[in-house]
Amino acid sequence: MEKIRVGLIGFGFIGKVHSYGYREMPLFYDPLPWRSEITKVCTAHEATAQHACEQLGGSVVPVTDYREITEDPEIDVVDISSPNGAHCEALLSAMAHGKHIFCEKPLTRSMEEAHQVGDVLKDYHGISQLTLIYRFFPCVLRAKQLIDAGRVGDILEFHASFLHSGSVDPSAPFSFKLADGVVADLGSHILDLLQYLAGSIVSIQARTRIAFTQRPVARGSQEMAQVTGEDGMYCLATLANGALGTITASKIATGTEDALTLEIRGTRGAIRLEPMNLQQLFFYDQLAPAAPIGGLRGWTAIDCGQRYDKPAGFPTPKSVLGWLRGHVHCLYHFLQGVYEERPVHPDIADGIRLQRLMEAVKSSALQGGQDVRVL
Repeated sequence: MEKIRVGLIGFGFIGKVHSYGYREMPLFYDPLPWRSEITKVCTAHEATAQHACEQLGGSVVPVTDYREITEDPEIDVVDISSPNGAHCEALLSAMAHGKHIFCEKPLTRSMEEAHQVGDVLKDYHGISQLTLIYRFFPCVLRAKQLIDAGRVGDILEFHASFLHSGSVDPSAPFSFKLADGVVADLGSHILDLLQYLAGSIVSIQARTRIAFTQRPVARGSQEMAQVTGEDGMYCLATLANGALGTITASKIATGTEDALTLEIRGTRGAIRLEPMNLQQLFFYDQLAPAAPIGGLRGWTAIDCGQRYDKPAGFPTPKSVLGWLRGHVHCLYHFLQGVYEERPVHPDIADGIRLQRLMEAVKSSALQGGQDVRVL
């Protein structure tokens, strides 16, 4: 059985999510011809790195310099779970040393950094993937099948949103996510998901808003930090075929927790994802008979649940789907590509294209909502 040795850079919330996937993968997929093992963890401080190793157990080695992972010949996969601003240097080093790369979204903090990554991409031959997890839920995989099979027809319009209320409270402390803004955080997910299902966005008009320009540096602190990252983005987008639609991402949407909504409507049918319900995909067949008395025309709720293809089998396909399960399948998709030595998506090139789209959103917002072409 092949062992895939992983070096993990960052052990905050998302680093723990990734660690769960590496450790528990054999329970979810059986049989599995490989095993993934975290051999090193890098954090900014020796104490936190040591604590991470204690939590993971085994013989994991703590380090505080990412190069001890990216330059280690015994490491197969570099997992970049650090804050956005730390991605670029680790990416460039991992690419230079031919590592396979599993990187948190967004790829980098800026388009300038994305260009640096793009400049060396032609000489990089590893397997790479971004953690754009919403591609990897069964309801989305089924939606992709229906759209690719022509069941929706030519897309006419779309409406996509990802809403959260985490920034509604003005006393919520400043963080790197507030510094980078909602376009990079929730926007990257909903922009990628729409393009994955509906096709490339070719132009966009956007407005953004910062609800609270200052926040405490820590919970309860009187010291304030200036907020530069937007709390909400509101867009009108155009697809290559001329279809128009709206895209919203917000962390000031009172009354929501993690509400992802997507509607794609076409000449033959429509699909819909409902907020807080990734258990089902809703499909409307425009070609179904509408008579007598409505015939069979109407929305069908497809019970996608956890019905992943084999070798997935745990827990049960009918059990309630959780957010963590999507992360595990995203990681499985990547590691299987590493094992089979074949490219997977979304890869680094996809991440650069997404960075370009996010840049277009911000550029349009700075111009007061002017139409910006996505190059």
